[in-house]
Amino acid sequence: MEPKRYLITSALPYANGLKHIGHLAGAYLPADIYVRYLRAQKRDVVWVCGSDEHGAAITIQAMKEKTTPREIVDKYHAILKSNMADLGISFDIYHRTTSPIHHETAQEFFTALNDKGDLEIKDSEQYFDVEANTFLADRYIVGTCPVCANPSAYGDQCENCGTSLSPEQLINPRSTLSGNAPIKKATKHWYLPLDKYEDFLRKWILDNHKEDWKANVLGQCKSWLDAGLQPRAVTRDLDWGVQLPANVEGGKGKVLYVWFDAPIGYISATKQWALDNKKDWKPYWNDKETKLVHFIGKDNIVFHCIIFPVMLKMYGDILPDNVPSNEFMNLEGDKMSTSRGWSIEMEDYINDFVKKENGGDMMVDALRYYLIAIAPETKDSEFTWKGFQDSVNGELVAIFGNFVNRAFVLMHKLCKGKVPPLHQDFIDESDKDLLQEIRNSKIKIEELIEQYKFRDALTAVIDLSRKGNKYLQEKEPWIKAKGLLEAKPSMNLDAKEGQLLGLQAQIDNCLHICLQLTANLSVFINPFLPFTAKKMCHMMKVVDKILEWENGGKSNLLSVGYSLREPQLLFRKIEDSEVIEQIDKLKTKRAYNMLENIITENKEPVKPTAVDIKAEIQFDDFAKIDLKIATILYAEKVEKADKLLKLEVDLGFEKRTIVSGIAMHFKPEELIGKQVVVVANLAPRKMRGIESNGMILLAEDADGKLHFVSPENVIQSGSGVS
Repeated sequence: MEPKRYLITSALPYANGLKHIGHLAGAYLPADIYVRYLRAQKRDVVWVCGSDEHGAAITIQAMKEKTTPREIVDKYHAILKSNMADLGISFDIYHRTTSPIHHETAQEFFTALNDKGDLEIKDSEQYFDVEANTFLADRYIVGTCPVCANPSAYGDQCENCGTSLSPEQLINPRSTLSGNAPIKKATKHWYLPLDKYEDFLRKWILDNHKEDWKANVLGQCKSWLDAGLQPRAVTRDLDWGVQLPANVEGGKGKVLYVWFDAPIGYISATKQWALDNKKDWKPYWNDKETKLVHFIGKDNIVFHCIIFPVMLKMYGDILPDNVPSNEFMNLEGDKMSTSRGWSIEMEDYINDFVKKENGGDMMVDALRYYLIAIAPETKDSEFTWKGFQDSVNGELVAIFGNFVNRAFVLMHKLCKGKVPPLHQDFIDESDKDLLQEIRNSKIKIEELIEQYKFRDALTAVIDLSRKGNKYLQEKEPWIKAKGLLEAKPSMNLDAKEGQLLGLQAQIDNCLHICLQLTANLSVFINPFLPFTAKKMCHMMKVVDKILEWENGGKSNLLSVGYSLREPQLLFRKIEDSEVIEQIDKLKTKRAYNMLENIITENKEPVKPTAVDIKAEIQFDDFAKIDLKIATILYAEKVEKADKLLKLEVDLGFEKRTIVSGIAMHFKPEELIGKQVVVVANLAPRKMRGIESNGMILLAEDADGKLHFVSPENVIQSGSGVS
């Protein structure tokens, strides 16, 4: 039965920094496709999201930037909201959890559960930093992950392997505030009794949704349930967050734990949307005929499939109908991570491809296309700049854009810029087949979107344009037009007239069907590439109403005799130079990120040892040597050369390749971000076929171990050494 209304949510991003395209691909772009499709279906749908502005991640960032949590969330909320809009993410509301209506809603939610006795109150021991004189939230505790041995796992999650953790599971935990090992100290907190809802969750998830939920979601839920659920604290001893209601005994100085308050943000955002649009918010959360769908990444499965549903069950609201979670998107062979400097921020893509050129909208859709094409719907995927180039150039430009452009060019050339008639007497089997393909494609795309298989649905749209190209190539209307001009004058008039009519009818039919296909492609591509669909509407001189889903599959969307505009460039090719520039930028960012981490460590100086002094030189000899500070951006082993490493270094004014015989002393990954002294004016020399442009200075201790000659503090690459 068709739901009466739809409530769509996307995971609230932390307002503690820029977000990368992996976030976009995980929870926001898939939801945008689904919502645009529902809107085209004229269904009652509301899509809510907003910034998650509480929790330790915010206060940690505030300390890093030496400012206040309020200034941090104000800054990044504005950036996130702008970035999403620039990339075509069409929320009905992008709210924030620091708003008064959210604090009221979260406190009301807590009060309702607490007053009914649904929450448990326990005295327990929590980690406490003696030097900082504060209880430590999970994100203020780091230690070794018990699963993958990552030494920098957080108290709530290991960002290396994705495992959800508790501080007690960490090996050798330490405070991020002081660096000391924390102690345990008694405190009182409120708990959500998840263990009492195991049977409900098992039946609701594993029985009722075993057919329609993704396997990765079901698998993670089953793993949690099989391990046994434990009560989970919903409060924390912090200053920043939603304060417990004033009338709660023992609640002074405590806030709602961020995982408890954040999903309530969906409700408060719906309330704000309703106020802004003079609607009633309650049916969207209380009416069983509402279909609630959460779009998330896999690191949020436990919160949206186990914890929040228990909260909603206790509160009496509806439960999610589906939680289509995506896996992770990696980048150029490594896990995407802003903290490690290995990511493509949405802000950077917008600045590099959208805002710096005219027609930036086409570059928004280029990114959307590639992210959908490699969407991590069932397993982790990988973004590469070469893959981006191949996908845009080989599919968007060469297939979809090529078909639309050819249809319009030929229509202007052979049909005077107007939609030609369809001659029923001259329709052949290939005409009928393509018209049927249009109808079949609508059904196929619709079914795939309804099943949250957006990657396959987009493939079906591109395949339809590919069939259009094949049809056009086989029909060859340009050849038939040439035949019209070359009709023999000596031909019998009646025969000649019949032949000319037949040729013209075939040209008309071919281009009529191609133009109707183009109109259908605008309908089908709209949920995925909205800017492209609007540009196609402009070319066809039609209003956006044509993009309504009911128009898909029809063969009369463009009226006979209707004048159409000249074709516009839908997409542009991605050049090799752009790929090289972006990869170089990525390596540079990671190098400087690692450099920042290196300078925070205290290292013992290398004790100098006596060595033989070489023959005396004059000052003029030394003055010929040009020594510069360089930053190592990239390092890899040279094939079939055990001792050689190929290094890419940044000299400030240029980047160079240097081959160095240090492979026996250093691992390539250890060198990235290292600042070194380079002989910059050494004549180039080929080693193993690689031209080396410079030499890195090193010191050798008494044990034969090499050490880099590096500046004491980080300085500008290219600085002279004297």
